[in-house]
This record gives sequence, C-alpha cells and structure tokens, in this order.
Amino acid sequence: AMVSPACRRDIAWRSGRVAPNVRFLWASHRPPANPTLPPRGATGYGRRRIAMSTTSPLLPPAHWRDFLALTKPRVMTLVVFTGLCGLLAAPAVDGHHINAVLGFTAILCIALGAGAAGALNQWYEADIDAVMRRTAERPLPAGRMERQAALHFGVGLGAFSVILMGLAINVLAAAILAVSILFYVLIYTVWLKPRTPQNIVIGGAAGAFPPLIGWAAATGHVTLLPLLLFLLVFLWTPPHFWALALFVKTDYANAGIPMLPVVAGERTTRHQIGLYTIPMAVAAVLPWPLGLSGAIYGVVSIVTTAWFGLLALRVAIRKAGPDDAMKPEKALFKYSILYLFVVFGALVIDRWVA
Repeated sequence: AMVSPACRRDIAWRSGRVAPNVRFLWASHRPPANPTLPPRGATGYGRRRIAMSTTSPLLPPAHWRDFLALTKPRVMTLVVFTGLCGLLAAPAVDGHHINAVLGFTAILCIALGAGAAGALNQWYEADIDAVMRRTAERPLPAGRMERQAALHFGVGLGAFSVILMGLAINVLAAAILAVSILFYVLIYTVWLKPRTPQNIVIGGAAGAFPPLIGWAAATGHVTLLPLLLFLLVFLWTPPHFWALALFVKTDYANAGIPMLPVVAGERTTRHQIGLYTIPMAVAAVLPWPLGLSGAIYGVVSIVTTAWFGLLALRVAIRKAGPDDAMKPEKALFKYSILYLFVVFGALVIDRWVA
C-alpha cells in the first residue's frame, strides 16, 4: 500500500527502528487509517512536532564514537580541506602570513562548526534517517543515543566554534562561520530540504562557505578569489549531489524527501546535472584568465574540469534500464569529491610557488 511519509516514520518508531525514548507527534493530526502519498509538490513533509517520551526508559550514555559519527567526519574532511586551502592561498598581510597556531585554531573552528551543523542535521532528521537504508545505522535512528544529547552536543559545539573563532582570529571569520552553520541547519535542513526539489541548489551555499572563512581568518577581509571559490563549490554541489540522488532515489522517496529524481524524474535530473556543470566549469577556470592564479592552477583546473564534464555528459545523455547498476552516476559522484581536492590543492601549490 502507498503510505504517507508521516505514516512511514510512525511505523518506523513503532517497529523499533528509532530510539525507543523518542516519540513523534504530528503537528496537525495523526496519520489517517488509510493514508496515501501527498500530492507532488506538497509542503507537508517537514511539519512535525517532536517530543521526548517521559515513560520510556532512558538510553545508556552514548559512546564517544557515536558523538564523532554525529559530526559526519567524512563530509567534514572536504569542508576542512577547502577551508584550509582558502587560508593557505590567502596573501600575506603586512608581509606576514597567519602563524601556525592561529592557522590551526581557525581550521579547528571550521571543523567544529561543520561538526555542529552535521549533529544538528541528524538531530532534526532522526525520523527521516530511520527509514533510509543508508542512514538507518546512525546513532539516533539506531537507538544508541538520546536525542536531547545530540541537540546539546550540536548547539554547544557550534557556539564554542564561533566564540573561539571570534576571540582568537577575527570577527569577520566568526560571523561567516556562524552564518554557515545557521544556513545549513535552518535554511537547508529545516526549510528547503523537506519542501522543494531545489533544496540542494540553494542549500549548496552552506558547504561553499569554508574557503571564505579560511581566507577571512588569514586576512581579515574577503576579495574576488575567495568569492570565486565560493561560487565553484556552490555550482559543484548540484551535480555532485544529484549524481548521488540518482542511485539512492528510493531512499529519498521512502523518506518523503522531494529530491529532484523523486519529484521530476531521472531524465530531468540528468539534464540538470549537465546544465549545472557548465557554469561550474567556468567558475573553476576563471581565476587563471583573471590573473588571480598562475599556470599550475590553470592547467590543472582545465584538465580536471574537462574530465568532470565528460563524466557529467555521460550521465546526462544516458537512460538507465531496469536493475541498472548506475555505474556512470557512481563514477561521477566519486570523481566529484576527488575533483575538489585536486583543484583546491592545485590552487594552494600555485599560489605558494608563485
């Protein structure tokens, strides 16, 4: 039977797929006796009120590995790397680069801020994670952690990272860090993700802030080059994420998340991947003709972006068959991660060699 996302989550709780001390109460009403899928474009996916049950036994204290898992360390790696590259590529101020201690502190704050955003994301989406195969073993849906502990951990980590950045580095870097955390949690997670298939387009800005933060931490201001790096990551996010969404669209459909392949179909998603790759390629190469980087970055960005374009074109024009293994889509997703590492690393090498 076709059931609503609300009913799926309710069933997930009742069947023990989420922590037994978490009770999901729906803001408007309980799921109907014979629920049906909401109409396409409905905005009710995220309307919920979550309360902690006072009758269920408390969970034992969470293991430190579960707190680490809340920070999404694999995602954090790329965030920290782009922030580090923004810091290292920044010019010297008054003849001096940022010293090692302050540089380490700035990167630590970026890492803690990213971890806080990840923890708050998992706190808010515990019910969604419970019905998605790839996220069901996270600490909250697997019942290894109190939901309230995740909230306190995320808020505390985020506040500490912003305050430390402001006191140790500068106010501008701290302000951008605070905006990035709030944007990811409130704009992307709470507002966009459950309501629109364009969630990752606008929400991609959250992951594009680290180069700006690193540059601001090193110089105290923001110039054209870090803005281009922000634009690169912003435009890179849709083809990167939609490639993933193509081969896990069933998960998103089961959770009631209106990702583009679920709402608009595979064909539209493939076309959008190809279209977004074009401005991304321009943003990637632009620092060289503008004189903001040298030949090392220029050559590396052209070669790696051309390969990205070929993989994206392959995904854009193909039609998946029944029981398709989605190998081109998986190849694009994996390469897109490597792509950012290589391009940003080339920029740092280029700037230091120059």
